[in-house]
Amino acid sequence: MSNTEKFKSHLAEGQLFKKDYIILGTGILDGEAVTGAQIKIPLKTLNRHGLIAGATGTGKTKTLQVLAEQLSLKGIPSVLMDLKGDLSGLAKPGVSNDFILNRSSVIGVDYNPQGLPVELMSISHEKGVRLKATVSEFGPVLVSQILELNDTQQGVIALIFRYCDLYHLPLLDLKDLKRVLQFVSNEGKEAIAKEFGQVSSSSVSTIMRKIIELEQQGAELFFGEKSFEVEDFLRTRDGKGVISVIRLTDIQSTPKLFSTFMLSLLSEIFETFPEQGDADQPKLCLFIDEAHLVFSTASKDLLDKIEAIVKLIRSKGVGVYFCTQTPTDVPENILGQLGLKVQHALRAFTAKDRKAITKTAENYPDSPFYKTSEVLTSMGIGEALVTALNEKGIPTPLAHTLVRAPITRMDILTESEIDDLVSGSQLVAKYNQELDRESAFELLERKMDLIEKEQEKAKLPGPGTSRTGSRSKPEESFIEELSKNTMVRQVGRTLFRELARGILGSFSRKSR
Repeated sequence: MSNTEKFKSHLAEGQLFKKDYIILGTGILDGEAVTGAQIKIPLKTLNRHGLIAGATGTGKTKTLQVLAEQLSLKGIPSVLMDLKGDLSGLAKPGVSNDFILNRSSVIGVDYNPQGLPVELMSISHEKGVRLKATVSEFGPVLVSQILELNDTQQGVIALIFRYCDLYHLPLLDLKDLKRVLQFVSNEGKEAIAKEFGQVSSSSVSTIMRKIIELEQQGAELFFGEKSFEVEDFLRTRDGKGVISVIRLTDIQSTPKLFSTFMLSLLSEIFETFPEQGDADQPKLCLFIDEAHLVFSTASKDLLDKIEAIVKLIRSKGVGVYFCTQTPTDVPENILGQLGLKVQHALRAFTAKDRKAITKTAENYPDSPFYKTSEVLTSMGIGEALVTALNEKGIPTPLAHTLVRAPITRMDILTESEIDDLVSGSQLVAKYNQELDRESAFELLERKMDLIEKEQEKAKLPGPGTSRTGSRSKPEESFIEELSKNTMVRQVGRTLFRELARGILGSFSRKSR
């Protein structure tokens, strides 16, 4: 038996799938693509997560594009984080040429250019469906993370959320959060101290400055209503899964907002989706481009929570795929949870690069046909080392792979094409509306106006002035008003909210 036949037999034995699969490409041996050595990925294990890695310009984005296409054709929706702005072309058919046709022929697949159902989304000024979440839904842990607070300041944020839960003050946007902070350090200082203990004015001032800084980065566009319902990621159209492209090109300078948004999204999906069990295909796949932005500034506590979500979210039928330059960008405990690994070429320009390549090679199974560290530096554009999990959860043989060409446009949409796509979206009509219902800001303003009127009438000192003795009547009426018609239910509702806070301290919209 020739070496090529041994190679084909080796791959075939590791890819005996009974269920449906997608074809990523064909194997390469001794620098030549081998017809009849297709590299297949079973749908059944796509909720075991994955990694797409490689140096800049080696084809990571096109591989991501191919995976999203093939998932859509199988009726599986996906969510793509588009930080570089080059994924909108999924909505339009690709262009055939001799190079693509020859590649497809070698791989053994037909090349049928077509556009796929795409929904453009944004958390900033980009055109598309506006993704929003309330401050309350974000929760104290993620709010503290995005503001980069120390332990003392995190305690103040936790107190704020606890107080607003007790007295039913909705925290919808940053305006609400700032108003409650002002209340805690001014008008309600004494009441808060009696119930929760003293709150440092310097801590409140620091938090306030950080919120203002966040507003200047455009976060006020993200916090508020109408909150996005993650079930809208699960749509299909004409039997094809809808590809939700979240356009993030204008927030690269604010990675903290991006990373915290991603963690909030994962937490919401985890808390909202029901258990799926061992299904034949995933319910949803998420592709996180520039994944190092998620991990580079995360604390150990937050990394532990990300790891917990990655471990548990697969039971909800969700696969999470991290796209980055090297596997070392992903923490080892999370890297060990990733079933599919697609490694594009790495460059060895320095001694540090060579050490990184040696370490990267250790993340992949041994192969009788390759020396992994050598292949890593010799692959061309559109080639990758690939290993997945078979239906029994066993890694498939490592294969140097010629990746198939995308069937959609390998370029971005024009502005007019984007406008047409956005104008025809049903979700834009659903979510792109400005809502500002009564929340903590309005409630506190109204109550303080009431107190001032009562104080003027009774000629009492203004709120915030020091006084001794028992709590004044205006202050009593303020606290009573906040909890009016809720005293009987307060213990139950507080317990409910504490239980509803999720793994990242966020508050599930489904549980509201």
